[in-house]
Amino acid sequence: MLAGARHDVRPLILITPNQPMQLPLPQSLSSDAGRSAAGWSALRLLLAGLIAAHGWARLVAGAVAPFGGWLSEQGIPFGLAVAAAITAFEIIGTPLLAFRKAVFPLTVLYSFIYAMGIWLVHAPAGWFVVGLGRNGSEFSVLLIVCLLCVGLQHVKAGNGA
Repeated sequence: MLAGARHDVRPLILITPNQPMQLPLPQSLSSDAGRSAAGWSALRLLLAGLIAAHGWARLVAGAVAPFGGWLSEQGIPFGLAVAAAITAFEIIGTPLLAFRKAVFPLTVLYSFIYAMGIWLVHAPAGWFVVGLGRNGSEFSVLLIVCLLCVGLQHVKAGNGA
């Protein structure tokens, strides 16, 4: 002990392997189920916001036509129509995702779109987005996994028989 140190002072938070951290939480977060629901909702809303920003940025910047031209150059038929459909889907589908409507099919379709993005753009650039590479796949993979995990939370359980 340091000379003059008080022996009765305890740390504000003590974390041990067998004792979870105690935090003052609102009633809605006082149960495991409440915290789980809040966490999944936060992730779903964040994904909806990120995807909406992706589509709106492309639309506002006038980048739908260049995106369509690039898709055509990659051998995708009707590149402009595909680019317009992806952009519209990113804009129109995200409020549905945010408000818990058709979550599973939306997340599967968004995952397919971003998997195609990995195949066409990111995989050829490598794994890392920055640092050891540029424009790689790592965050697209994370986005897809998050989308599929959120979607799985909204699948109706069958009777299993």
